[in-house]
Amino acid sequence: MKNTPLVSQYEIERNREIAENIGRLNNGKNLKYYIESYGCQMNEHDAEKLGGMLINMGYTATEDKNEADIIIFNTCCVREHAELRVFGNIGALKKLKDERPDVIIAVCGCMMQQKSVAEHLYKRYPFVNIVFGTHDIHNFPTFVENALCGDRTLITRNIDGEIPEGLPIRRSGSFSTHVIIMYGCNNFCTYCIVPYVRGRERSRDPQAIIDEVKAVVAQGYTEVTLLGQNVNSYRSSDGQVNFPKLLKMVSEVDGLKRLRFMTSHPKDLSDELIEAMATTNKVCHHIHLPVQSGSNRILKLMNRVYTREKYLETVEKLRSKVKDIEITTDIIVGFPTETDEDFKDTLSLVEQVGYSAAYTFMYSPRKGTRAAEMDDQIPQEVKKQRLKELNDLEASILQKNNLKFIGMKGEVLVEGCDKREGNTMAFGKLSNFKMVYFPGSEDLIGKYLNVEVTDTHHNSLIGKMIEE
Repeated sequence: MKNTPLVSQYEIERNREIAENIGRLNNGKNLKYYIESYGCQMNEHDAEKLGGMLINMGYTATEDKNEADIIIFNTCCVREHAELRVFGNIGALKKLKDERPDVIIAVCGCMMQQKSVAEHLYKRYPFVNIVFGTHDIHNFPTFVENALCGDRTLITRNIDGEIPEGLPIRRSGSFSTHVIIMYGCNNFCTYCIVPYVRGRERSRDPQAIIDEVKAVVAQGYTEVTLLGQNVNSYRSSDGQVNFPKLLKMVSEVDGLKRLRFMTSHPKDLSDELIEAMATTNKVCHHIHLPVQSGSNRILKLMNRVYTREKYLETVEKLRSKVKDIEITTDIIVGFPTETDEDFKDTLSLVEQVGYSAAYTFMYSPRKGTRAAEMDDQIPQEVKKQRLKELNDLEASILQKNNLKFIGMKGEVLVEGCDKREGNTMAFGKLSNFKMVYFPGSEDLIGKYLNVEVTDTHHNSLIGKMIEE
């Protein structure tokens, strides 16, 4: 992997100074910002960076866009539905902008990294002040400064992008957080727009990752999820640290209790990584392993670079080496030319693997991808029927598989509380990502507790607290 340059320190410092200058001007004004994010965890983490910069500019977060002085839509272009929602929500702001002309409206993220889409939005909605793509998030204070001076910004650089280190982050939650280890993707699956909007793979320096993990642990976070479009491809610029080695290095951080990661590409899941999962005690026994289809013919058309047989072999290795591991996945139905026989192959694979969760989608053509140009696009009604059949099968498998957990004891990280049938129930995940509900109160949130599973309820488990 090439040695990807960092965004220049001058550029980072210049934007930090701009943010601080805006913050001084905004002091005492009680200004607020609102961010609406779509899509994956990478987008959510980008929103945390935007929040960190906005705090430096003197803004505080609000959940009500109508009282915000800056409104940001952080977009996703993986599926058509998300794009349509963005256009609808932006259009709905015209009335607010007419009433409050000083409100700054910004649109960023993956959608805006597509030059034609960004230019269309910029022209269609002249009341939008700022439009920028995924590679310019560190320049956001400059764009806000321009907006405050009455200038509009449209910038979408068609580059792989550098790595912006040292940006402020307003992290959500108080005990679990994300740390990005790499950006971009080199796989070019034929249905996927990500490599075109996030750029080619760029891995962060391992020491920068470790330093960030140490920093979040010092802030009180005990569970960290390492993020990347394909974490299995992580490799330091000198080639000395691959992903299994990085897992072991990060797990040595004092105070860290749990280490998760996503997403893994099946073609790059090595025996070394499986061994690291089995022997590194802080690494959670869960893996998200998108299969996308159970048909070898469709997998080849998707450019997934593995077969059904290879995928199942990897699943078998994981289960033989990593105790109690649970596997989740992504599946697309209705890919171009998918036949009933291809779809049956997917159903049979789902039955054979027995996923603990499957995130299922109807194929959505993305302009600029090879699959969008393929013949024999599947009718929407066929896609809907196949999605329903797949979801019904996964639901039945999940309920059966959950029965095996009854009587099992394990440690959960308590994430919150809920009311169920008049009772207050705490809930949290086991290491293997299974959610357990048990009688408890809000003062347990953020704590690690031992529970015993006593029953199941739809997709989740029911349990009770036990003594250590």
